[in-house]
Amino acid sequence: MNWKQYQNEFIVLMAFIFMLGAYMYKHDKVNSQTEQATKVQQSIDELKEVVALKKIWADKKLNKKISALQTIVSSSKVKWMKKKQKITASYKGLNAQELNKLTTKVLNLPVEITLLDIKKTGAAYNVEFQCKW
Repeated sequence: MNWKQYQNEFIVLMAFIFMLGAYMYKHDKVNSQTEQATKVQQSIDELKEVVALKKIWADKKLNKKISALQTIVSSSKVKWMKKKQKITASYKGLNAQELNKLTTKVLNLPVEITLLDIKKTGAAYNVEFQCKW
């Protein structure tokens, strides 16, 4: 086989292989940059959410809103315990309207609910509630 005869074809083949390698390298780098940009955007979104939650949880009016849960129903039905930024409350003997009012208030508060247990006994409801912020 005479290489001199096929010298031009060999150069074209090598150029094509080099071009294909460069294209694959560039394609890989563009994909990795896209993935990294997506990860960075997700991190930024998470940080924005954390900052927003810190602002909400640092609101001084939040304590008043949470304390309002104690006065929704009569005090004889409520057992209330508050430690720093954690609340444990037990409501016993609630009717349907009181339960509806309580759950609406609880679910509209910007708190992390750790326990919400509602049990029906006859026509009355017993609610156990824990949250933190």
